[in-house]
Amino acid sequence: MSKGHRSQIKRERNANTDRRPSATLSYARVSVQKACFVLDAIRGKNLDEAIGIVTYNPRYASTLLKKLLESAAANAENNNNMSRDDLYVAECYANAAPTMKRIHPEPQGRAMRRLKRNSHITVVLDERK
Repeated sequence: MSKGHRSQIKRERNANTDRRPSATLSYARVSVQKACFVLDAIRGKNLDEAIGIVTYNPRYASTLLKKLLESAAANAENNNNMSRDDLYVAECYANAAPTMKRIHPEPQGRAMRRLKRNSHITVVLDERK
């Protein structure tokens, strides 16, 4: 049934948290599908190579990801004392955020709903061994 007192269970759960440096952008005004095109291009790449890819990528999501990569790198250097040269993109993913629903006028007095999709984008870095 139970594995101990509630505080013991919480202590075990919190001890298993991920200590890798990461950065998260919540409510990004880009759809998950469009963000994933850029995320797939940088997954597994070295940090400098990933920043180079998003710098010259014409998609809107790449401008958001460049700032996110810089933030994750700063977190790695300042909080985890990691070397910037050894960092690579271990994980990067986008999850759906709440969708904004807007009304758009159509011919003959009709109204159509426009769905403006948002996403939560996360980048996790790690050191190469």
